[in-house]
Amino acid sequence: MKAVDTNILIRFLVRDDRKQADLVYRELKKTENDRGVLFVPLLVVLETIWVLESVYDVSKKEIIEAIDDLLLMPVFEFEAQGVISGVIQSERDSKLDLSDLLIAHSANVSGCNTVVTFDKKASKSEYFELLK
Repeated sequence: MKAVDTNILIRFLVRDDRKQADLVYRELKKTENDRGVLFVPLLVVLETIWVLESVYDVSKKEIIEAIDDLLLMPVFEFEAQGVISGVIQSERDSKLDLSDLLIAHSANVSGCNTVVTFDKKASKSEYFELLK
């Protein structure tokens, strides 16, 4: 099995470089035809969120929709898919940044009941605790 890097998901989602986007599309089709899957590490999801927000100025809602669509594609196998699904579900009711939600859900699945932080905004949520 192969894994994908952040730039592969970005090219697939944004298609800002036609040559690279075409290469990604061909790789996905080849993998699909071979009945294979491409592994998406959790850190790639985190980086994808960051790049879409900071470089491409994509809205939180659009990012969630894009990730939700990727989860439905059988060619991708996501690390900690339950964590990502939890982020998607809780995003609708949360004012947290997507990266903070991903951190919180990842910590929760690992058995943590809170995330200690200096982030005052994040500490207002049920997932974080402000370190004073």
